[in-house]
Amino acid sequence: MILHRYFAQRFAMTFAGVLGVFIVMLTLLDLIDQLRSFSADASFREVLSLTLLSAPQALYRMLPLIMILTTIALFLNLARTSELVVTRAAGRSALRALLAPLAVALVIGILGVAVMNPIVAATSKEYDRRVDGLRGVSSVLRISSDGFWLRQGSAERQSVIRAVATNVDGTQLSGVTFITFEDGPIRRIEAARATLTDGAWEMTDVKIWPLGDTPNPEAVAETHASFTVPSTLTPDQIRDSFGTPSSIAIWDLPGFINRLETAGFAARRHLMWFHSELAQPLFLVAMVLIAAGFTMRHQRGGRTGLMVLLAILLSFGLYFLRNFTAVLGENGQLPVALAAWAPPLVGIGLSLGLLLHLEDG
Repeated sequence: MILHRYFAQRFAMTFAGVLGVFIVMLTLLDLIDQLRSFSADASFREVLSLTLLSAPQALYRMLPLIMILTTIALFLNLARTSELVVTRAAGRSALRALLAPLAVALVIGILGVAVMNPIVAATSKEYDRRVDGLRGVSSVLRISSDGFWLRQGSAERQSVIRAVATNVDGTQLSGVTFITFEDGPIRRIEAARATLTDGAWEMTDVKIWPLGDTPNPEAVAETHASFTVPSTLTPDQIRDSFGTPSSIAIWDLPGFINRLETAGFAARRHLMWFHSELAQPLFLVAMVLIAAGFTMRHQRGGRTGLMVLLAILLSFGLYFLRNFTAVLGENGQLPVALAAWAPPLVGIGLSLGLLLHLEDG
């Protein structure tokens, strides 16, 4: 138990050191990038706040790389001081010596998903909001429990659109209500269906109420079999307004996915992200096992640089495999659960086989 605590403490301290180095490097590099992008539109204080808001997301994405380097640094240091040799001489196998680092990596992964993920979602959402404010753009879509809402218009006139259901890209609406504002509401339109064409909404089964100074809008309401309303929206704008799944906290993702599916949108992208986040702790465990398989050896055996290179290359290979299967999962070519959970399980299985081979021959 004392040895496990010692290895756990060494691993945690090494992780903290590597994480600190990455925090400094990423913050400085991102500050330079933000200055290049927004120095003409924002003060240095605003640019610095943008840098601090984007830093958590960058660190969270690089967590697997940080875990790889932590494991390599730990076991190279233990091998240099011959502590691994003493551990094996005391009767501890390589797998038993790995239990404490694996437990710490698993805890870091769980804390990352449970705590860091919501922080990243909040900071990235605030970052996007501020960047959109500097660039003069904003999201045009909101999903709620009673349907979804769109916003369109110009500087003089704005329209709010509510629909009960839609197709997968938000261009065909059912149960539609348009309310147009110009220093107050001036018109309400209800339609059974609305289809977004090039520069306009084509509506069917329409009823229109003027809301300006009319004392009784119902008395002057008009009905039309079809009606056209000009629009500045495009299908790409609607799709982009969903934002990235990483901007939604993992605790809120199931409800958001349910609202998307209820509104008629495809939610495979968000579902894939949800399962990938749940599999993140196991993926970090796989990173530790892969790095340990190549570095839990005495340095007198030679080829230390080659072993470190192989560990990094294999870890990056597993990382790209996870991204590749994620794309297949989002496109529907693989089941979401298989695409999310297979890469970490494959990495754990292969690395355990390597460790058993090195340990028992």
